Amino acid sequence: MGSKEYMERAEQAVLHTYNRFPVVLDRGEGVYLEDVEGKKYLDFGAGIAVFALGYGNQEYNDALKHQIDQVIHTSNLYYHAPLAEAAEKLVEKSGMDKVFFTNSGTEAIEGAIKAARKYAFLRDGKADHEIIAMNHSFHGRSIGALSVTGNPHYQEAFQPLMGGVKFADFNDLDSVKAQVTDKTCAMILETVQGEGGIYPADPEFLQGVKEICEEKDILLILDEIQCGMGRTGSWFAWQQYGVEPDIMTCAKALGCGIPVGAFVLNEKTAKASLVPGDHGTTYGGNPLACAAVSKVFDLFESMQIVEHVQQVSPYLEKKLDELVDKYDFLTARRGKGLMQGVVVTGRPVGQIVSKALENGLIVLNAGADVLRFVPPLVITESDVDEMIRRLEASF
Repeated sequence: MGSKEYMERAEQAVLHTYNRFPVVLDRGEGVYLEDVEGKKYLDFGAGIAVFALGYGNQEYNDALKHQIDQVIHTSNLYYHAPLAEAAEKLVEKSGMDKVFFTNSGTEAIEGAIKAARKYAFLRDGKADHEIIAMNHSFHGRSIGALSVTGNPHYQEAFQPLMGGVKFADFNDLDSVKAQVTDKTCAMILETVQGEGGIYPADPEFLQGVKEICEEKDILLILDEIQCGMGRTGSWFAWQQYGVEPDIMTCAKALGCGIPVGAFVLNEKTAKASLVPGDHGTTYGGNPLACAAVSKVFDLFESMQIVEHVQQVSPYLEKKLDELVDKYDFLTARRGKGLMQGVVVTGRPVGQIVSKALENGLIVLNAGADVLRFVPPLVITESDVDEMIRRLEASF
């Protein structure tokens, strides 16, 4: 069966909430994907920053196959070995204290919001607390996550959303201070804004936010769903700032393809927030998901993924900077590590993404005018060169 037939069948049966590209992907190897027609694509999107290890890693695949033969699901009414192993490794690498595994990044955001509100409720017995979020942020598409997503386009059709949310400007500390009241219980922000256009937090801004939170007993929630798990050159992006959150959310590369997310709490928050009965999940943290997380941490260590990102990302930055210097319609590059964006002016960025796909290159957009590069973390300098060649052909 060819691509046209598969696409027609999908359109007949699948709710049309995505404008999918006319490609039917079938398999992957290394940093390349292949469609059902046999055409190969150099992947600089990684399933939206998910497939950090590249495709076809045999150790990863074998670990999942082994767990499938053991047990896939038990529910959270019982313990299982992969849960302990995955949680210990996430706690160790984050330097935080307690983990709750979810099925997605959006669910991790929901749990973080609940933990913050419960912390404040236990502190003063009130249930009218407020959360400060950032304009141009993105935290997910459920009602709670939409409520703290600073983009009216995503929100307008789904009002009324969760109340008690105020918005400040990212990297503008004065705008944050202007929103703080006695009711503020948490601040939530991405350490590197992703969908909003690849904006890293300024060190002074993040440190200033942390100081406000410590002074007023406000919880700091850092969303590391896209920028975490080695992508920026450290296990988690906030570790480069010396600013530890009270709650961190992560997902995407945490499972490298298996649907899994987590919110992670420091000791202060874990001891005075959620208790049995407050929060739950049927599938979250099941044996298959936790086996994936555990093996991902092992492979990140054995393959020295974080160190590799530190080595290869300056080369990607250099080549993208050269593109910006060369083409008038490219006006800036920004990002951290292997989470990079190039600003496009004078032409729709979506046209470039589509043309690149025709030329066997997968890249993404971020917002209305940014070309986004979030490749598997195993890319080499030669992969960067090939990406530049195909991208320039697309220009």
